[in-house]
Amino acid sequence: MKVLFMCTANSCRSVLSEGLFNHLAPSGFNAVSSGSFPSGQLNPRAVSTLQALGIDTTDLYSKGSEVFSDSPPDVVITVCDKAGGEPCPVYFGPAVKSHWGLADPSDVEGTDSDIQAAFDATVVQIKKRFEAFFSLDHSALTPQELKRELDQIGEL
Repeated sequence: MKVLFMCTANSCRSVLSEGLFNHLAPSGFNAVSSGSFPSGQLNPRAVSTLQALGIDTTDLYSKGSEVFSDSPPDVVITVCDKAGGEPCPVYFGPAVKSHWGLADPSDVEGTDSDIQAAFDATVVQIKKRFEAFFSLDHSALTPQELKRELDQIGEL
């Protein structure tokens, strides 16, 4: 199953999601990320947060969804409220779509430890959602049932 995490800039929350998902996912699951208006660069704190968790960030980069037009995802999850209100590109076809809004840790101001605490809290929330996602019996769910489950996970 291929999961696409979308955000507006594809620099922070969607990148954290892609890196964490691929690090934690069982065999047969793969994640990518994109932005509706990609910034072209990754948030350095997002990268360092993933690296501190032992996650390889070599293949992560900020990109638009057109990169996946030849291999559409099975599931599209938006992780920022701005991208959540945007229509998914038509070439995603029948992909199951859900919204898992996350506060943007890169918007936090304060000390270095305050900012890192915001990134760490975002990672905890993402991991909690992935635990619920991976516990689903994906082979037994219809697309409608999967969407309902994903929407519930997005409320965690």
